[in-house]
Amino acid sequence: MTSSIHTNTSAMIALQNLNRTTDQLALTQGRVSTGLKVQGAKDNAAVWAVAQGQRADMGSLGAVTTSLNRATSIADVSLAAGEQISDLLVELKTKATAAADQSATLAMRTSYNDEFQSLLKSIQSFADNAIFDGSNILDGSSPTALSFLASADGGETITLNRQNLTLTGLGLTADATATPAVAAPDLLTQAKAADALTRIDAALATSSARLAELGAQAKQIERHTTYVGKLTDALESGIGNLVDADLAKESARLQALQVQQQLGTQALSIANQAPQVILSLFQN
Repeated sequence: MTSSIHTNTSAMIALQNLNRTTDQLALTQGRVSTGLKVQGAKDNAAVWAVAQGQRADMGSLGAVTTSLNRATSIADVSLAAGEQISDLLVELKTKATAAADQSATLAMRTSYNDEFQSLLKSIQSFADNAIFDGSNILDGSSPTALSFLASADGGETITLNRQNLTLTGLGLTADATATPAVAAPDLLTQAKAADALTRIDAALATSSARLAELGAQAKQIERHTTYVGKLTDALESGIGNLVDADLAKESARLQALQVQQQLGTQALSIANQAPQVILSLFQN
């Protein structure tokens, strides 16, 4: 090999190797500090693009989960109020049955009727106040069902039907449009008590059917929320498989590269000293 003070081939080779080791060390340190083996499109364009697409889906599923959680809350509030209304209807039936007794006196029926009217007001109040986030599906204010997100692309929805559990919806108010006209229920006579009992039985059947439908839809929402949660976990795991660094492996690589860097530095130092040998050729 030619000895020259202008061209130090050994030093150039040592420097190339040292630069390569330094680049690899920087890459490994980046993986250790971020925990990612694919930090951007430059690292692996195809994998990064796939991971970004999955991250977008995860973001959309987060919105779906929020929508479903809102649906669950509305359903839970409505079921709680509906169950209370059903219990009040049972109490109404007890009062009406007692007032329908032919042996009951006017004073007794008046007492029963006072409690009866109070219970009716409570039913209306429960239906009117079953509100969550401004939504009430028991007050009969709208026939339109509520729809909630069920898929990441927004193309699928889950429906929560409105269930009218007001006095009007249960047939326990006056109806001047009916033929013949229907008066508001009371228990002041035996005939009125018997009529109220019939209407309460119908109201119980109606409320039970509507609460059963609401309960089935609430269960469907609960199952779908669980599914979306599992799907989100699977996507997160899949993204991790694509871009997460194996820190145990990176730790071992980091230590090896640090040693290589030290050796490369030492090799470059030795190569840089080679021209000094030329001086010995000119010494007497």
